[in-house]
Amino acid sequence: MSTLNLVLTSVGSVLLLLFLVMKVRMHAFLALIMVSIGAGIFSGMPLKQIIQTMENGMSGTLGFLAVVVALGSMFGKILHETGALDQIAAKLLESFGEKRANYALGIAGLICALPLFFDVAVVLLIGVVFAVARRTNSNVVKLAIPLFAGVAAAAAFLVPGPTPMLLAQQMGADFGWMILIGLSAAIVGMLLAGPIYGSFISKYVTLNLPKDLSTPSLGKNQMPSFGFSLALVLFPLILVGLKTIGVHFVGNQPELRSWLEFIGHPFTAILAACLAAIYGLAIRRGMSKEKVMDICAAALQPAGIILLVTGAGGVFKEVLIDSGVGPALGNELVGAGLPVALACFMLAGAVRVIQGSATVACLTTVGLVLPAIGELGYSGAQMAALSICIAGGSLVLSHVNDSGFWLFGKFTGATEAQTLKTWSVMETILGTAGAIVGMIYFSLL
Repeated sequence: MSTLNLVLTSVGSVLLLLFLVMKVRMHAFLALIMVSIGAGIFSGMPLKQIIQTMENGMSGTLGFLAVVVALGSMFGKILHETGALDQIAAKLLESFGEKRANYALGIAGLICALPLFFDVAVVLLIGVVFAVARRTNSNVVKLAIPLFAGVAAAAAFLVPGPTPMLLAQQMGADFGWMILIGLSAAIVGMLLAGPIYGSFISKYVTLNLPKDLSTPSLGKNQMPSFGFSLALVLFPLILVGLKTIGVHFVGNQPELRSWLEFIGHPFTAILAACLAAIYGLAIRRGMSKEKVMDICAAALQPAGIILLVTGAGGVFKEVLIDSGVGPALGNELVGAGLPVALACFMLAGAVRVIQGSATVACLTTVGLVLPAIGELGYSGAQMAALSICIAGGSLVLSHVNDSGFWLFGKFTGATEAQTLKTWSVMETILGTAGAIVGMIYFSLL
């Protein structure tokens, strides 16, 4: 099938999906599955391959995410019911003040997400947003956008995040420059897309606290201290960070490396944190086992909807990838004669818009541009700057084929239209600002 037909099929699928979800008010899960099948058929995929691609998309998305969201939801609910998140919220407000709480959450997202995958960081930290919003009676948008911007900036630009590490390695970038340029891009992008844009859009979009969010079950005298509360939130981050750092120092000791990777895997880390919250906090401070069971069951109910819709988003993404539209469009843009830094940004952005995944957009773009720029003799520092341009492009214009779009909407209670106005614009500002920083560095190096 021609590039034009593939692109038209992709764009038509996205527009149809938006129409079904926002105008017809069809449930997002049903709409995503229907449009995925239609996109596969109209892009010329064999019928058997469409079914297999759908299975791969669902399993590839939920194989990791299901365990993380389930355990993370229980962990967050226990921390809320015991008052641990309230204690952290109180300390944040005391340290930064109510007017600057959004900056505090942006910084927290940027720092805490360093050792974590995007989804894991969101699951672990979203409870702090709700606790701060409840204490200040604030619009959730003003606080959630900075947190998501911080987490997204860390995931896209900061080493040792999986995507920037992979980009640097495949592009042959200098890791020292990758850290410097990535940090510059992350800070600038987080500030613009997080606290600044969040304050602006909160005047036009209002999100309330979840209806099932009650006051903590434990009395004020039974609540944990701020130090213990913070230690519990940081516990899974420390385990993951221990693995990330420790594997570089174990040398030729495969057994020790295996233990570090096992202990620091998000599954193990969040499970350990969940058990610590239940037995080291809730039950130890007088909460009955029956109450703990009820809390965990209540936490899993909304998690099921989040997982199904996010998994369906993964199905749509996988169909668009396997249809071949990304590489086809990429080859057209590579031959367009654009400045190299701008071409890297635009190409990553185009692939991102078409198939949804930021990581896939980065890897696809590297595969397309590296043959063209590999012979130009760019230094490791310049390749680091181009890597940041690619990372920035991979964030822009997030919409219905991105699992992060649905994750934001379901966790915050935003409608699809509200998610487009908040999450999608935030991601675009973040990616564009980061890429501009990369272009500036590239022009100076």
